[in-house]
Amino acid sequence: MQVSVRDNNVDQALRALKKKMQREGIYREMKLRRFYEKPSERRAREHATAIRRARKLERKRAERDGSL
Repeated sequence: MQVSVRDNNVDQALRALKKKMQREGIYREMKLRRFYEKPSERRAREHATAIRRARKLERKRAERDGSL
């Protein structure tokens, strides 16, 4: 990942870098990798997030179809 520094403005470049890292999900991955996670726990977590994502998508779809 690369950010260019313009006019010796390091603060602005740092903000841009943090925003890029947030967008890429690096902070979330660092938090997950801080401690060891058993493979069974990882599967359960990923399964739960997939269910949450599917339910949210279904809610949005129902809201969109119901409002038309």
